[in-house]
Amino acid sequence: MTQVTGNVPEGTPNWLDIGVPDLERAKTFYGTLFGWQFEDAGAETGHYNQCLLRGQPVAGMMRTPDDQPGEYWWSVYFAADDCDGVLKTATDAGAEVVAPAMDVMDLGRLAVLRDPQGGQFGLWQGRAHPGSRVVNEPGSFVWNELVTPDSGPAGEFYRAVFGYELEPMPGDMDYTVLRRPDGRYIGGILGGSGIVVGGGSAEVPSWTTYFAVDNADEAVRKVRAGGGTVDAEPADSPYGRSAAVRDPFGVPFHVMKPAPEPGS
Repeated sequence: MTQVTGNVPEGTPNWLDIGVPDLERAKTFYGTLFGWQFEDAGAETGHYNQCLLRGQPVAGMMRTPDDQPGEYWWSVYFAADDCDGVLKTATDAGAEVVAPAMDVMDLGRLAVLRDPQGGQFGLWQGRAHPGSRVVNEPGSFVWNELVTPDSGPAGEFYRAVFGYELEPMPGDMDYTVLRRPDGRYIGGILGGSGIVVGGGSAEVPSWTTYFAVDNADEAVRKVRAGGGTVDAEPADSPYGRSAAVRDPFGVPFHVMKPAPEPGS
């Protein structure tokens, strides 16, 4: 378990949020699956809800406007010490701006971009709200992964923006692990594959999130019972037991029972 008490180093995933067409259905699904409770920030925020684990924010959720496209996804945000500066670095490296840098009350400053291959991600410069207060334990995120057809240029882009070290995994899978300059692993890039975002049919590069759970098989049962679907049944790996699933709106994510830490 990791309790986050302040801003994390730049380039670390530090927040997630999702827009969905039916907020109450989403609350029921994710509340049952992860044990979340919800706190509505009010009409002035478009009824943005913080998803709480034991009273601590781990993610955000809001209703998508009716005129928005019918595709939904979990958005991953990365810590930025200077949102505007990182935004410029990213656009100089070929990113497209989806939402320019803006203040969110006194909570922080954000921007949303697409990398040169089309993978969407956000920047979050925390102020009063540093981001997810709990990570790496059941009900919170434990890993984030970019799925993209061309992993080489993707890795070079994120290295240019955040200074990551790129560590290709041995074997036949096209997988590169991302490390912060201090050596901490923060995510990965899976090449040669696409995922279908939401209800659409186009394969597009996308960041996807692994949420930790106590039991991957039980989590899959809850996904199905809550109206979600399963893309890949639970399977073991050296890193834990995980499954690829979708919520009732077609949003892809993974549930994972992480392997015990060495020596634990």
